[in-house]
Amino acid sequence: MRTLLEARDERLLGRLHRRLERADLLIVDELGFVPFDRAGGELLFNLISERYERRSTLITTNLAFSEWVQVFGDAKLTTALLDGLGHHSHILTTRGSSYRSRKRESEAIAPKPEGREARSTTMES
Repeated sequence: MRTLLEARDERLLGRLHRRLERADLLIVDELGFVPFDRAGGELLFNLISERYERRSTLITTNLAFSEWVQVFGDAKLTTALLDGLGHHSHILTTRGSSYRSRKRESEAIAPKPEGREARSTTMES
């Protein structure tokens, strides 16, 4: 989201949209985790709409669809977005604790090997 807003402010939005339109898969991770204003919602809506039926888009979120209006700030825009996303989609719903929570808990109770420090590597984009 921040990248879209910065590109708009620097008058580079068209270039960014063209680049993102060519990507075979666009991943929007943790939608709604960081709230954005109406302008941000419109920018994301436009990008996803431009990709509609052309390229794949994957969205992860902890929010129910009914809560997306709070993220985008506009009921009509949210309804249109969900309608387009839902047209050719596969919706995977998970329940229970997250992978990160389970991993953190198991590391907290697992004994450390003697003579060696336990190491953990994390890579986030």
